[in-house]
Amino acid sequence: MSFEFIKKLPTPAEIREEHALPEKLVRLKAERDAEIRDVITGKSNKFLVIIGPCSADNEDSVCDYVNRLAKVNDKVKDKLILIPRIYTNKPRTTGEGYKGMIHQPNPEQGSDFLAGLIAIRKMHIRAFEETGLSAADEMLYPENWTYLSDILSYVAVGARSVEDQQHRLTVSGFDVPAGMKNPTSGDFTVMLNSVYAAQHSHSFIYRGWAVKTTGNELAHTVLRGATNKHGQNNPNYHYEDISRLLEMYEKMDLKNPACVIDTNHSNSNKQYAQQVRIAKEIMHNRKLNPDIHRLVKGLMIESYIEEGNQKVGGGVYGKSITDPCLGWEASERLIYDLAEYD
Repeated sequence: MSFEFIKKLPTPAEIREEHALPEKLVRLKAERDAEIRDVITGKSNKFLVIIGPCSADNEDSVCDYVNRLAKVNDKVKDKLILIPRIYTNKPRTTGEGYKGMIHQPNPEQGSDFLAGLIAIRKMHIRAFEETGLSAADEMLYPENWTYLSDILSYVAVGARSVEDQQHRLTVSGFDVPAGMKNPTSGDFTVMLNSVYAAQHSHSFIYRGWAVKTTGNELAHTVLRGATNKHGQNNPNYHYEDISRLLEMYEKMDLKNPACVIDTNHSNSNKQYAQQVRIAKEIMHNRKLNPDIHRLVKGLMIESYIEEGNQKVGGGVYGKSITDPCLGWEASERLIYDLAEYD
């Protein structure tokens, strides 16, 4: 065979038992989950801000960032729900480069999946324990979901994963919101079909078991821009794009119509500083149109301590080693500005 079986890894149950979520955090997560659910279902007028590094590459700097976020959260929690991005898996367009902490707990060393599984769980628990903010992560590998399923309050399914059957079916078994991004082509129909699949019950094979899910009524859309056949990036956060999505939602039998808009990636043409302008345009459009106000429930923002990015081993504390991010000062100012919108 062309597979080399290197090491059998512990099951999710074994990892979760060895690195258990403290009981006080179990209760706090239930409270956070209920608060976030109420936004998606329309019971709450609060606004979600899913914000943090492109990739969570270092426990100390990530927890430092989330601690800063928690202090801001205390000042805006009547208007906003801040959800830290702690993304431990990094999809790579060509398969090359740093693939996230689950692969490499130390970005400057080789892969170690056992150490990676432990490292991502410890980091998520530490950040939650220190700040009270349960986090978001990206589900790049559906079979790894249960290593973190008791910790996360939000899950993103990326543009390259949203058409995959196993991702859609796995999301149908979640009890937390899952944002299904539009594919890189920008096709809204593919994205909405993914939401439809995730909202319904399915039977399938998962981690060696025959399973049946109930469907996840909190699955929703995420607009992240598109890339055309010439490799050019096209945004889809404008008023007309959201209006079109609203019309398409109305034609489908979907529960809890909701959209979160990613201010970076193809929407910003990876010009990270443009996220501030983009976020404010989206909030302005929500003010202009009550239907858009009801549909757009939140933003995704890439932000870290230091602005921009660096190569692996660059040595700058709190600076992204993947996509460039907003720096902390600009991020903090933006959050306060977002809280001023109705």
